[in-house]
Amino acid sequence: MQFPSLFQPLTLRHKTLRNRIVFGSHTANMSDRGLPGERHRGYYEERARGGAAMIVVEPVPVHRTAVLTRGNFLQGTDEIIPHFRKVTDAVHAHGAVICHQLYHVGQHGDADNSYEPSWSPSGLPSFHDSDGSHAMSDAEIEDVIEGFVQAARRAKESGFDGVEIFAAYNAIVDQFWLPFNNRRDDKWGGSFENRMRFSRTLLERIRRMAGEDFIIGLAVNMDPTSPVSQTITQLQEIVAWHDARQLMDYVTCGTGSYFNTTGIIPNVFYADKLGAPHAEALKQVVRHARVQCEALVRTPENAEEIVRSGQADTVSIVRGQIADPHLANKARAGRPEDVRPCLSCNQMCWGRRSRDYWISCLINPSAGREFEWGGDRFTPAERPRTLLIVGGGVAGLEAARVAAERGHKVTLAEASDRLGGQFRLAGLQPRRQQIVDYIDWLERQLGRLQVRVLLNTPMDADEVKAFGADEVIIATGSLPDGKGFQRGMPHFDALPGHDRGHVWSAEDIMARRVTPGRRVIILDETANWKGGGTALWLAEQGHHVTIVTGAVTVMAEMVRTSSDLQARARLRELGATLLPEHVMLEWHGDSATVQAYGGVPYRIAGDDLVLAATNLSERGLADDTGHATIGDATAARTAAMAIYEGRKWAMAL
Repeated sequence: MQFPSLFQPLTLRHKTLRNRIVFGSHTANMSDRGLPGERHRGYYEERARGGAAMIVVEPVPVHRTAVLTRGNFLQGTDEIIPHFRKVTDAVHAHGAVICHQLYHVGQHGDADNSYEPSWSPSGLPSFHDSDGSHAMSDAEIEDVIEGFVQAARRAKESGFDGVEIFAAYNAIVDQFWLPFNNRRDDKWGGSFENRMRFSRTLLERIRRMAGEDFIIGLAVNMDPTSPVSQTITQLQEIVAWHDARQLMDYVTCGTGSYFNTTGIIPNVFYADKLGAPHAEALKQVVRHARVQCEALVRTPENAEEIVRSGQADTVSIVRGQIADPHLANKARAGRPEDVRPCLSCNQMCWGRRSRDYWISCLINPSAGREFEWGGDRFTPAERPRTLLIVGGGVAGLEAARVAAERGHKVTLAEASDRLGGQFRLAGLQPRRQQIVDYIDWLERQLGRLQVRVLLNTPMDADEVKAFGADEVIIATGSLPDGKGFQRGMPHFDALPGHDRGHVWSAEDIMARRVTPGRRVIILDETANWKGGGTALWLAEQGHHVTIVTGAVTVMAEMVRTSSDLQARARLRELGATLLPEHVMLEWHGDSATVQAYGGVPYRIAGDDLVLAATNLSERGLADDTGHATIGDATAARTAAMAIYEGRKWAMAL
């Protein structure tokens, strides 16, 4: 076996895990009016079918003051029990253990969703928004503890094998632990023993209620970036204290916190196996509990090394199993090269969750649609046909892959000498190599499926007709318009002076079609990776970069992915100048006149101007042939939409 450590069974309380791969808790936000429905069932069942040993279902709030998202489950009612039973039965049918996370985030609640004050140990302000919180009375503390116990009871009656108590990221449990949050002078605060009283009490009461055949896990975190969070030594002391009293069966350690949310769901600026040293430190001090590693364990290779080296007993692979729910089975079969690789992009998982939608995946659009699409699997076509796909960007590649999986005979024609289109250019930006890895994965899949790929093969209408395919789809993508339209100046169709020379597109830069001068101005109408990533690449090559954007900040569209802050910090380190809330009034060929909103115009020097803007669909072939389009050929959007449309078209054949 290629991963012998990863596929060793493990005893956890009264259950045996078939391997060491866990699909850890995360907010999928999929409830239907507070109840788990078919979307929720299909999502977790697919990961159990895919080989995960244990699934920890997203948290249920334990109290009316704990509601955090629109998609949270109903709290305080047994109405959820029969609905969750459908989820647990489905997961058990595929041989996986299933637990339920229970949470209350204390001072960091969201009154817009809960319509309740946030309760906390000492009434400190939220780090979620500008609200303050309510310091709990003794009776209110008992009320919250009972909320945890009753939530655990419902989990047990719903068929869950156990619960995981959320004591991470500065939620209510670790707010009692930390002197920064816990300023109390009663029995719940002050001494170490008193600060542990809240967690000890709720864990003991859950055990008495649930009995011995019930798993209790504890989720903790490390955030070395915050001086008020616990150090690893302090966390070791806390975990060892709980372990000595056998209050939990396992402990899982994440990264980041509400003090620094970028580390909670680590993006491309973080290294793989981010949480492994923290798990290893906890492994050194526990004698009874199992230890789980979280945070950027992306691949079976990562997971095998962590378990083999003894850093942890299990590994939580969340985004990796969102991207490929069959990761575990493929690894067991010795096919890690067939695992669809997570991009750590956060765009459709955390990015959608942060907008309070149910989550999905940029490269796996079946995520969240398993109940509609039959999981991440494909039914054979009733009548296999010959297909021609024109365009080898990600829309065309996904369409070709899925159509071939279903038994169709597929030819993919690409005008250039490489597959991947504009998404490949994105993968050439700093920290984005994982995109190229994904395109390489797609190419391997097309080879395995015997898709005929024609490179350097532009096609016109006559050639498409002469090909004689049963079905044709146009995936010719989009092109830069080169005019410099700005949403902040909608009365101008084009930037004044855009035709004065030394004006390039972001695509020109990343395709290495031009070498600009030392001083480069980027007019960024996208406020995302197109402008920000191109600026990073230029700055790392030694250019002085000035970014002009109408957005409130550079890479504002990426705020929901938690990658914007580090991108801006890196740009500043490299000496870039950031000009948010600006429009460009005119390009002069060697400088630009810009203006902040409400400010006065001024001039900045630049040898070259780079336009990062919304593209225009390349529809010529579609208009000439009358065939349907997918991806940017329909409308210039994100890679997520292109991949989704490629998958959807191929499944409908």
